[in-house]
Amino acid sequence: MKINLDIPEALVKDLSAAFRDFLLALVVILGLVIFLVQPVRVEGTSMQPQLEDQERIFVSKISYSVFQIERGDVVVFYFPGDTSKSFIKRVVGLPGETIQIIDGLVYLNGKLLHEHYLDPEFRDRYSHGPLKIPSNHYFVMGDHRNVSNDSRHWGCVARQAIFGKAILKYWPPRDIGIIQ
Repeated sequence: MKINLDIPEALVKDLSAAFRDFLLALVVILGLVIFLVQPVRVEGTSMQPQLEDQERIFVSKISYSVFQIERGDVVVFYFPGDTSKSFIKRVVGLPGETIQIIDGLVYLNGKLLHEHYLDPEFRDRYSHGPLKIPSNHYFVMGDHRNVSNDSRHWGCVARQAIFGKAILKYWPPRDIGIIQ
C-alpha cells in the first residue's frame, strides 16, 4: 500500500514560517530571562504584606546597571552569611547615612523615616544603633519587622551582593502586580 503525501506548497511555507516565528519568540524570551529578568520564589514571611511565602516574582537584573539603588527599593541579594542563599528585603538606609532604630521607629541622620509601606501590626519595638552605613553598603529590612532576619542582625549588604530589583509578582495569578 502506497500513501500519497502530496502536501500543498502553500501549507509547507505556512508551517515553515510558523516554526521560524516560534523559534524567534523562544530565543527572545530566553534572552529576556537570561539577561534582563530572573524568576524568583519568595521564601518566608519577612516581606508581608507586600510579598507572601511561596509567591513567584520577577527580578530585574539590569536595573542597577542603569539606575541607582534607592531607599524603598525591594532588592534581592546574596545573603552575607552564606552567598549560596539569596534574600529579599527593602532598602531602608543608604551609604553614608547614620541609622538608628528606637522602639521600632527608624531614624536616618536624626530624622524619622516615614515608612508608608509598613503595616502597623508588623512593626516591632526593636532598637538598634546608631550605625553609620559604610560606603557601597545598604541597610535592608523586611516589611514584617517582627519576623525579619535583616541588617539589624547581620549588618549592611555590600552593593556587589545586590543582584536585582523585585519588579513584578506573577504567581499566583490572583496576585499579579507591580512590587512597590
